[in-house]
Amino acid sequence: MSSPATSSDREKVVSKLPGWLRQNLKVRAAQHGLEIQQAVERGIADWCRLASTPGTVDTAGADSFSTFLPPGQWDEFRSVANDRGVSLIQGLAQSVQLWLDSNPSPGVERPAITRRIVVCNQKGGVGKTAITAGLGEALAEDSEKLHPVRVAKQLLEALRAADDGQEVGPADGDPLDVEYLPGPGMRVLLVDFDPQCHLTNQLGGTPLPMDGDSLTNHMGGTPKGDLRDLIVAVEPETFGDRLHLLPACNDAFLLDVRLSSVRAREAALERALVPLEGDYDVIIVDCPPSLGLSMDAAAYYGRRRDGEEAGKSGALIVVQAEDSSADAYDLLTTQIEDLSNDLGLALDYLGIVVNLYDGRRGYIATSSLQGWVDIKDPRVVGLIGDLKEQKEAVRVKRPLLSYAPRCQQSVGMRALAREIS
Repeated sequence: MSSPATSSDREKVVSKLPGWLRQNLKVRAAQHGLEIQQAVERGIADWCRLASTPGTVDTAGADSFSTFLPPGQWDEFRSVANDRGVSLIQGLAQSVQLWLDSNPSPGVERPAITRRIVVCNQKGGVGKTAITAGLGEALAEDSEKLHPVRVAKQLLEALRAADDGQEVGPADGDPLDVEYLPGPGMRVLLVDFDPQCHLTNQLGGTPLPMDGDSLTNHMGGTPKGDLRDLIVAVEPETFGDRLHLLPACNDAFLLDVRLSSVRAREAALERALVPLEGDYDVIIVDCPPSLGLSMDAAAYYGRRRDGEEAGKSGALIVVQAEDSSADAYDLLTTQIEDLSNDLGLALDYLGIVVNLYDGRRGYIATSSLQGWVDIKDPRVVGLIGDLKEQKEAVRVKRPLLSYAPRCQQSVGMRALAREIS
């Protein structure tokens, strides 16, 4: 948001505005990075300069609306409204509608190359699946609606403390500073690449049958149909037709064995998914807790392609604030770097997400968080608390951001989505 003059430099005015028009104004101003008072100011200025009165706006049910305008503008507006023979409520509604008509929704900016995000860690139980789902949900949220977003103060304080050489401790007070922003509106495909099928089950999907088609078959060179036919929409009433899932199949337990005999096996996942990329802005792969050939294939798929901007695709590493995550992190990054060196790949790290964090667990949690913050490259891009809403969403098999859209974890997922965009 741009910063307007302070309210002390303006005068407060109170009128009325229909609820539907006020909501359109809030969303459109956010889409253009403006404060509401700036949009109203510009609309009134343009309305006062019109040669004739525009069409009547339905103001039925209008209720109180207040804003801050530059000194003298409201007096000018009242004078023009009197000359035109319209009420102040009607004149304000026409001014807001004029600004909306002059500033259409900018729409969603589509990437030239489909982004590919590989969510990974060799250690199980760190919450890769929850981060995959939450990130995808946040990226797919409606661009014509406002959603609560903000980086957790805990993360900001951790980064600040680390820069000052201080020990990171638990945050005090309200951990979230919320701002309402339009959703990214991306078309997202979530790929369940884990034979345990956690992502599929969490989102209410059904694992693919062993005797049918699967991603494993396509990677192994024995497809039984079109991979698109396996894709399902995730809660379209919330995410429109923007969020899709490619379910897993238990046959992925045999994937490493099958890949051992496949030509150019590192590229097997890419060969399977490339035909789908034209349908999506972002593809997010939920990797298994493995350092086998399947992880090589996932890492290869996340590499930076020719002409692609650095930091748009790559590996997002999920950890917890405890010691075993650090050991697994070292193993994973060693594998990624060996693969990159052997094949000459440019594989970017999109960052580290510290998941299931609870500063009340004391020194182990806070000192481990400090250790992650100290790495700096890759940097910590998300801090997600260990709260009940995620567990409840999993229990009822619903997306977190529709089950509890205003909870701290949902707000944190939106912050993560914007942090890596």
